[in-house]
Amino acid sequence: MASIKFGTDGWRAVIGEDFTSENVAIVTNAIGTYVFEEFGIDKKILIGYDPRNMAKEFASQCANLLAQSGFKVLISEIVVPTPVLAYNAQLFNACAIMFTASHNPPKYLGMKFIPDYAGPATSQITDEIVANFGQSVSKGIGKVEEFNFKTNYFEHLKTLINFEKIKTLKTNIIFDGLYSAAIGYFDKFLDEFSIPYKSLHMEFDPNFGGGMPEPKPKYLRELMEKVKSEKNSIGLSNDGDGDRFGIINENGEWVSPNEIISILLLYLKNDRKMQGELVKTVGASLLLDKVADKIGVEVIETAVGFKHVGEAMRMFNPIIGGEESGGLSIQGHIPEKDGILANLLILEAMASKNKSLVELQKELYDLVGAKFFNERVDLKLESCEQIKISLEKAKNLKNVDGFKVIKTDLKDGVKLYLEDNSSWILVRPSGTEPLLRIYFESDSLEKIERLKEIAVNLG
Repeated sequence: MASIKFGTDGWRAVIGEDFTSENVAIVTNAIGTYVFEEFGIDKKILIGYDPRNMAKEFASQCANLLAQSGFKVLISEIVVPTPVLAYNAQLFNACAIMFTASHNPPKYLGMKFIPDYAGPATSQITDEIVANFGQSVSKGIGKVEEFNFKTNYFEHLKTLINFEKIKTLKTNIIFDGLYSAAIGYFDKFLDEFSIPYKSLHMEFDPNFGGGMPEPKPKYLRELMEKVKSEKNSIGLSNDGDGDRFGIINENGEWVSPNEIISILLLYLKNDRKMQGELVKTVGASLLLDKVADKIGVEVIETAVGFKHVGEAMRMFNPIIGGEESGGLSIQGHIPEKDGILANLLILEAMASKNKSLVELQKELYDLVGAKFFNERVDLKLESCEQIKISLEKAKNLKNVDGFKVIKTDLKDGVKLYLEDNSSWILVRPSGTEPLLRIYFESDSLEKIERLKEIAVNLG
């Protein structure tokens, strides 16, 4: 049991090492105990899985164990993205378990518990599940039914996205399925509304083509080259379980999640006339704060991780909530990141404003009057005790490379805001190993390089 550790988004481990049938049974029974104690045996439990090796088999094991405990279980007939399963949890007032390791390497698999509010489980909930290890429920015999969760999700997204507007888009669409769970979902929306597109990597592959199911430049090179070779095109992709997005503009350049969230905030507020706040993490760009300030939107800032964003979304009902690693959701949707929604919203914004993505980026930077650059350095330390010492060092910094520290934020590690009002440093522990993650942002690459020297001094 010591090998089962819940991180920021569930339990993940290497298949055949710690991710075994025995450990899946322990986690399944612990979740069943939590659901029974909180809601009773009549609470439905939904089960889904992404295209990873053994995901379907472990999902079936989980479903059968829960049915033996007395629960009614709906298991997906087909591969399903996390946001699709999460939406159905909300719709059915059910809890859900997703078998996925998101964007991690192919050798990993994981279990993500989704409460009935359809967002990531809070630390309090996962702590209760861990406390239940070794326990199980025995309340008669339930049943397992296969279910297709796609239809309900499709009907819901049609209320959020203007597909008729997307049909007027003059830009060519190229979708990189990236061997992910989004295949059969994002592309089928376009098919249903006769929106033309080209595609690549549209088959499920547990090895993800020898790469990683992560929609970042390193793994989107083929998509970027295809966009460059086909005039007036953009590229869209998702991660392994479809909750993150990766978007390539008409120049073949990867557009950062900070930019995408900013563009969508502008569009939803100014064009769709939505009212509410912006929720962002402490690791997200100042770009978001500056855009929000320009258009009169209050900013709610959380610790890093979408479980914190989702919790704030449930409290405040904002226009949009997002994180720098490629997750977002909007008002009227679930408090869980949805990469399929993000891709469709960008297409709608481009069509509605009759502008290319490059033009929307320019509009964004003209509004705020600056461009921002981000980098991250991971600093390996020898012990957890050393992490405490390094964080204390960071907290006591009054000056960084000639810039005065004007504000220190401690909601997640140590964040130092500098006097140029365009630069900050965030130092936070990884949570799973003696590692410091140090984030930098500034309005010039030269400043970033100078600020990175702080990493040496913190070790």
